[in-house]
Order: sequence, then C-alpha cells, then structure tokens
Amino acid sequence: MPDIIHVAVAVIINDDGAVCISLRHKDTHQGGLWEFPGGKIEQFETAQQALIREIKEELDLEISESRPLIKVLHDYHDKKVFLHVHRVLSYTGQAKGVEGQKVEWIPVDELSSYEFPLANLPIIKAVQLPDRYLITGKSSDQDDFLKKLTSALDRGVRLVQLRLKGDNLSTDAIRSLIQKSSVLCTQANAKLLLNISKDHLKSIDLSTVAFDGFHADSRMLNKLSSRPEGVLFSASCHNQDELQKARQLDADFAVLSPVKKTASHPETEPLGWQQFSDLVDGCTMPVYALGGVSEEDMKDAWSNGAQGVAAISALWH
Repeated sequence: MPDIIHVAVAVIINDDGAVCISLRHKDTHQGGLWEFPGGKIEQFETAQQALIREIKEELDLEISESRPLIKVLHDYHDKKVFLHVHRVLSYTGQAKGVEGQKVEWIPVDELSSYEFPLANLPIIKAVQLPDRYLITGKSSDQDDFLKKLTSALDRGVRLVQLRLKGDNLSTDAIRSLIQKSSVLCTQANAKLLLNISKDHLKSIDLSTVAFDGFHADSRMLNKLSSRPEGVLFSASCHNQDELQKARQLDADFAVLSPVKKTASHPETEPLGWQQFSDLVDGCTMPVYALGGVSEEDMKDAWSNGAQGVAAISALWH
C-alpha cells in the first residue's frame, strides 16, 4: 500500500470572483489536467507553511492570510494523497507560471467545464458553496414565512433548504411556498434545496419550478440506495456511519449535528468541536456544522474542518 502524500492546496479567488488554476505538465502524475495550485508538505512543515512556500515557488504570489477550506483523502491506487486545502483571503503579486505551467483565472461557476484530477473534484464543490446554509423554520403564516426568507436573502444567504415537514400544511400550501420561495431565491441568485415529504412531492409538479436539488434527513438518507441525478443532493448526518452513507451516495455536501446543545433537542448530547473535527477530517465532501451554532461560530467551524455553519434560528428571523 502506497504511503499517503500530504499536499497543501490553495484556492485563490481575485477581486473579480475568478479562481486561479494551473495546468499540470504532461510528464507528471495526472499530467495534462487542470488543478488548484499547491505542492507537497515537507517534513517538519505545517500545511500553512507549505502553502506559502509552494505558491511563491509556483505562482510568485505572497500569501498573507488564508483559512482551511476542506481536507480530501484520495486513493489513485498508484498513489494516495491527502489534500489540505486552504482558501486564500489575501495575497500580493501577479500570478505567473514560474515553473512553465499554464495559469488561468476563471469564473468559479465555470470550474466544472475544466478537466481536473479526481482528488480535486470535492474542492470544486467546496469552492462553489457558500459558508452559510439556511434551513427554513417556523412562521405564523405564509406572509411571515416569505418575509423571513426575504430578510435572510437580503443579508446575503445564498443556500437555502426549504424544510416543510411536520407543519400540518396542505399540499396546496406547500406548493405555493415552493413556487414563491423559488422566485425569491432565483432573484437573489441563491440555491434552493427541497426537504419535503415524499407524499407531498408526489402531488406537486416540480417541472415548472426552478430549484437546485434535494436534502435528505438522516432517516431518508438511510433508506436511499441511490441519489437523485442531475441536481444538488445534501444530507443530514449525526455520526460516522451516516457520513459514510452520504459519501457512498456521492452527496454534494452534508450537515453534521448537533455541535452544541440546542433548545429543540436538549436531551441530545452534542458532538463538540473536537469530535466534529475528527468526524469530518478527510471526509472528502463539504460538511456544514449544525446545532446551536451561528455566524459567530464561523471561525471555529472553519478551523475544525467545516464548510461553514447551517442554522435555523440563527439565520431565520
């Protein structure tokens, strides 16, 4: 079995919202494919130190600030790599291919049009996801629901789970909320995922509604044998087995909870940040921290391997 090679990888996005990628030389491993720049972590180096050194050597950029984005463990059979990916927050200089490699800046939403090594694919998902994931909560009526959703979108939320379960809503009411939420999210350029019972979905024609995918709660996750095709798919997880099931189904991302004590489930023992970190380490898909967290916990979430925070009460007001 090959040793694991630890690699520091940089996601560098400029002021125009374009991300820096480079073309691997054809005579290298995975040659001829595009990649996020970076390189091997040397002995006695931290991932952060390797990132700064490698980006200077490869692109002649000076990194002044970065944060963790995702960790990816991938087995190429002839080589195992563990990618320590950081999102670069500030840098100086003009990127150039110091080692003769081709370098391009491309819009984030065009990344899927380029051919990358398989180990880089989870990075693309992480780059294209925001750091806040809103799960819709309770409301007094439809007007109140739409007012709260509009407020969240106005505050910059760009990923929404429309959760309509256990609210004793009629199919007509759910259909109306889906349609109106779709319009609001489309106008805000936000992604909309549906978390709605199968019984209601059977009675609703979604072909006329703009939405981006589906979210499965842990009960539904454990029943699934395949994921919905052609759309985003996310899942709720509470332990290692459920995270593994989400990975087996090739979920685009997951939420892991509860990180902290919650008023809604006070009897549930929270994971805490250390256990959260242990569970998502090398999980190879973006994972949001959920349960008792808010935007104030964002730095803790990032430092413990989370894509960001998912929340109901903290974002739904």
